[in-house]
Amino acid sequence: MAHTKRIEGGYTARWHNRWVQLAAGILCMGLVANLQYAWTLFVVPMDSRHHWGQAAIQLAFSIFIVTETWLVPVEGWLVDRFGPRPVVMGGACCVALGWVLDAWAPALPVLYVAAVISGIGAGCVYGTCVGTALKWFPDRRGLAAGMTAAGFGAGAALTVIPISNMIQHAGYERAFVFFGLLQGACIMALALLMVRPKPPAHAAGTKRIVATKTDYTTKQMVRAPVFWVMYAMFVCVAAGGIIATAQIGPIAKSYGFASMPVTLAAATLPLLTMTLSINNLCNGFTRPLCGFISDRIGRENTMFITFLGEGLALLGLRAFGHDPYLFMLFSGLVFLFYGDIFSNFPATCADTFGAKYAAGNAGTLYTAKGTAAMLVPVATLLAIHGGWNMVFDLVACVAMMAGVSAKVLLQPMRRRWIFQSGVEARIADAAFAPSPLGSHE
Repeated sequence: MAHTKRIEGGYTARWHNRWVQLAAGILCMGLVANLQYAWTLFVVPMDSRHHWGQAAIQLAFSIFIVTETWLVPVEGWLVDRFGPRPVVMGGACCVALGWVLDAWAPALPVLYVAAVISGIGAGCVYGTCVGTALKWFPDRRGLAAGMTAAGFGAGAALTVIPISNMIQHAGYERAFVFFGLLQGACIMALALLMVRPKPPAHAAGTKRIVATKTDYTTKQMVRAPVFWVMYAMFVCVAAGGIIATAQIGPIAKSYGFASMPVTLAAATLPLLTMTLSINNLCNGFTRPLCGFISDRIGRENTMFITFLGEGLALLGLRAFGHDPYLFMLFSGLVFLFYGDIFSNFPATCADTFGAKYAAGNAGTLYTAKGTAAMLVPVATLLAIHGGWNMVFDLVACVAMMAGVSAKVLLQPMRRRWIFQSGVEARIADAAFAPSPLGSHE
């Protein structure tokens, strides 16, 4: 009997290993990636079928992003309270139901309801996986958050080609139903493997990163000015990437080469399909890379480099994007730099406000993505009246402004906040410490 318990205990210990749990989270993230990054493939076929107008259809995308992000604080609170498994299981059901409704939608209101359901599902998975990764890896927060977010960034790269082929040969409805049910079933299976985070004793915060030892609740966090500086920077950088995500298909079509066959690495695909694959690979690759770099050189230093890079890539897309191959190049660079926000900001949030409430706190910061998504319809209207150059100029400027703000505003504010939290913690410890005279009484 004792031998059996040792075997079972060893099995449980191996299964609850934080790297195994991280892998399960990465796979879940990859399975919800299509809800965002493959959406652009459905816009034109849906408009051709129903003639709703691309701006009206893209409103569903904005609703999805807003729902996905703005409900993450609630989902994060549920994770902190009940653990990751039930939240991810609920997300799996919503992921499947949302895409099935997209396939069936006879009118725009149904499409918008499906966007809400899909957004809830994606938020449950995203908020849970990132939040638990931050808790499992207090010593490698940037890398863990980056690897988890990479699943979301690169996951669609594996399926964008089969989705595109199914849309062309069987219709967009068939693609919605098949991949919606497949993704939901796989997420449900992975959810059964998830457990509450229990980092090993040897995992401690790295000395290279300035981090607080005080755990702040979400209510305390939102009262801190440093949080709102991070929030504004997140919105500024996310705007360019989200607009590119939603509009890369219509932009390529307006430039006249969306369906043009291109050959790269011995593969010949329509230019839009090739571009989406490259974008998703870049978006996924950069997240663990930027997280790893930020663990080494600091969060704000990494932000400064990547945010300026995104602005320059957007300006390059504006200036040279009418060439098909340069369009693919600069589009990929936009996503290469844009992906940093999904590893660096969650890690920065946990460094600044502690790990105990990391799921809820990082989820609250993640709502900035939803705020940025509200600019997608605005970008469509700007493009109609002023062309895509005006849109590129605007989002490039705000991204570069965020890069400068990382060094000029965020870095000194975070250092003051963490120093002050350390002082307050020491005062509290001293107040509750036993008096030296007490031992003689």
